[in-house]
Amino acid sequence: RNPFERYADDLVVHCQTEAQANEIKKAIAERLAQCKLELHPAKTKIVYCKDDERRKRSLNEKFDFLGYTFRARRSKNRYGKHFINFSPAVSNKAKKAITSTMRSWKMHLRSDKKIVDLSRMFNPMIRGWINYYGKYYKSELYQIFNVANRTLARWAERKYKKLRGHSRRAMHWLGGIAKREPQLFAHWKMGAIPATRQ
Repeated sequence: RNPFERYADDLVVHCQTEAQANEIKKAIAERLAQCKLELHPAKTKIVYCKDDERRKRSLNEKFDFLGYTFRARRSKNRYGKHFINFSPAVSNKAKKAITSTMRSWKMHLRSDKKIVDLSRMFNPMIRGWINYYGKYYKSELYQIFNVANRTLARWAERKYKKLRGHSRRAMHWLGGIAKREPQLFAHWKMGAIPATRQ
């Protein structure tokens, strides 16, 4: 019996060989046909899970599942030695969705709010993303939270006269707050803090 994961109508089946994968794919297609259903032609594929022990080339070497992209990645073990393993990290599709959500907040227009207010308003969702997507390759989240930091800097420019028209100074000001109060935003606590150089 082959191990598998299923969520709604998405299914990942683990196989030992390509031949076995083709057999299982055929069996699933036949079973679905009995229920007047069919496999999604674009989403259904056999993926070669490349790592240090599996070094062949294949047409498909990655796949997306539950907001993660699974593919070969460079890792480091507890002894500091680098190796290649097949593992997950937040997918590009999920990154775009998160970035789109953050932009929809229009945080930079809320100049009537204090930075503590913004923290209370948006931290729960930021923390949720970190808790879910930060379990593997947390560094992949940094570019997302750079967007949040730039938006906060734009908020500071609108909020304070001395920062208006000075985006680098605003980012430096924000970085100073992040260093003094890293707990204020969940992504600061994670290490995604604004640059502090002018």
